[in-house]
Amino acid sequence: MASVSEPSYSLKRRGLFGANFADRIFRWGTFFFAIAVPILILLLVWILSKGARTSIVTFGGHFLSTSIWDVVHSKFGVLFAIAGTALTSLLALLLAVPVSLGAALFLSELAPRWMRSPLSFLIELLAAVPSIVYGIWGIFILVPVIKHVEVWLQIRFPFIPFFQGETLGFGVITAGVILAIMILPFITSISREVIQAVPRAQREAALALGATQWEALSGPVLRYARSGILGAIILGLGRALGETMAVTMVIGNNNTIPLSLFSLGNTMPSLLANEFAEASDPLQLSALYHVALVLVIITIIINAVARLMIWSVSKGERLEVQE
Repeated sequence: MASVSEPSYSLKRRGLFGANFADRIFRWGTFFFAIAVPILILLLVWILSKGARTSIVTFGGHFLSTSIWDVVHSKFGVLFAIAGTALTSLLALLLAVPVSLGAALFLSELAPRWMRSPLSFLIELLAAVPSIVYGIWGIFILVPVIKHVEVWLQIRFPFIPFFQGETLGFGVITAGVILAIMILPFITSISREVIQAVPRAQREAALALGATQWEALSGPVLRYARSGILGAIILGLGRALGETMAVTMVIGNNNTIPLSLFSLGNTMPSLLANEFAEASDPLQLSALYHVALVLVIITIIINAVARLMIWSVSKGERLEVQE
């Protein structure tokens, strides 16, 4: 009897609402969730493109090559914001990358076991601090410090063009320092994971050949992880490009191309934050959509390149394990 009932029970389970039906629902449901993300991105790009159509037709390529932002005469060019975004982001990378890589190497290779988890938690906690808090801290704490640093730099290096201008404390250099602090936990965390993914055989082979610990880390380990570390840096760059409130509060919001690190400037996100709510002219609103479209495209490209680099390291590590 048992042998007769088992097939019938199995057939009942495989009916219209049985296991196969549940598998199909699960498969198509997860497919829908996966495909929803790129659809949302495409929808976002389409909406921004639609809003920026008037600006694209009116200004064309001059929108990206001029620095005139004249609401009264309806003339708009975003080169100053592109320059401010690039300068603050690159300055943030110059400050954050050495600290991030040093912290990642220490946490993954040199730190005692009892110190790794608490220190990693404290570094990653920086990513949880709201942007507005960084902005307030920048105004009341960082700006006075940067003002003294600017005076010192002008006295010691008066011949360097990047250290010229009025020492206000606000400006590109302050925005760069805040961005460096904000992207530091991202670069540190990803770099640490990439370094830990390097096969142990790489380290042991270098040490067996007589290399010192520094030679083993700077040679085989970092060489194996270089693509992933570069991907982490590019992800940090993408984070810096899109930061808004903290930068808006300390950069000065001046619509000119910054000629020194002490100059007041503006970035694409801060330009949108300052003017979008007050835009009444349809052409100005379209120009702001145009700025947002350029920023989204740049961010997507940077993050895609970073993901490809990190994937290449992960793929190499899996192949090493299989061998």
